Amino acid sequence: MIKNIISAVLLLISVTLSFKHAWDTVHYKNNPESVKMMESLGISETFIPYLAGAAIVFGVLLLIPGTFFLGNLLNVFLVVMIMGLTLRAGNYRMALIEIPFLVMPLVMIWLKYPFKFK
Repeated sequence: MIKNIISAVLLLISVTLSFKHAWDTVHYKNNPESVKMMESLGISETFIPYLAGAAIVFGVLLLIPGTFFLGNLLNVFLVVMIMGLTLRAGNYRMALIEIPFLVMPLVMIWLKYPFKFK
């Protein structure tokens, strides 16, 4: 029971973060720090809408029981990609900040989808 509650809370947090990151990515021009960060990572302006779309798709995949694993796996891939870009840019602090976001989908895979409809 506790395992399902923890999994449900992590699912809610992960989906919320996916949609929030998508929203922030779409409206990146309103935040000069986001523009500076994306430029430092080498993310071009033409690639930004694809990142926002990916974040929305990953959030939706997490909500569907059959695609829960795939959504988490894609989230792990995205976080590793961001960590790699930050390390290439020499921003070790940002790479370390991403570690909890790397662990969260892996823990969710281990805990499995919280809502079983039998």
